This record gives sequence, structure tokens and C-alpha cells, in this order.
Amino acid sequence: QVQFVESGGGLVQPGGSLRLSCVVSGFTSNLGGIGWFRQVPGKEREGISCISRSDGSTYYADAVKGRFTISRDNGKNTVYLQMNGLKPEDTAVYYCAAVVGLACRLGVIRRSDSGSWGQGTQVTVSS
Repeated sequence: QVQFVESGGGLVQPGGSLRLSCVVSGFTSNLGGIGWFRQVPGKEREGISCISRSDGSTYYADAVKGRFTISRDNGKNTVYLQMNGLKPEDTAVYYCAAVVGLACRLGVIRRSDSGSWGQGTQVTVSS
């Protein structure tokens, strides 16, 4: 079983920055990649970024491209999401999860069936 623990959320003003962390534990050897997702009440959870395990390639949804950066520290089993230029519409609960590595390399964020959702971390962008 794979577990995901997100942290780093908070309240920030528009234009500000936050760095989210995702610690991955458990049986991780078969993971193809890790993705970041977000959800606001009343809307479906959306994938916003992913990083492939095999070659470190990354993908970003248009809504965050150029503002967010995904990275990983294999030694710490941690994936980060650096968020700059935050906007009120970025307000959401952010989650990380396993994704299909090949899909990520092809520009599709598709959650795999490895592990369940973590508790998420709340990001609120407001003045």
C-alpha cells in the first residue's frame, strides 16, 4: 500500500508563493509517477501537474503552466509543488497521488490505482 501526506498549504495574498510537499511512503517501487490535483467544493478534482518516475519529465495543465513547478527529491521520497503568482482561483484543497507514468510523459494526468487519497492541504489565495 502507498500513502501520501501533503503539507505546506496556507493563506497567501494574490501574487504570493507557496511550496507544497508530498511525502510518499509504502510500496513505491512500482509507481509510474506522482501528480498534483486540486479540488474546490462542488467541482471535480482536477489534475494540474505530474512528474514521471522514469525520466523526470513533467507536465502542467494550462491553468498553472508558467506559474507552478513540480520537482522531486528521491532521497526524501518527496514531491514538491512550487506555486508562484498565486491567484484567487487557485484556492482549493491540493492532493498528491500516483499517476500513470506513460500518460504523464504524453501530457495526460491519469491517476493510477496505487494508494488512496491523502488528507490534502488547503490553499487559500485572498487579500
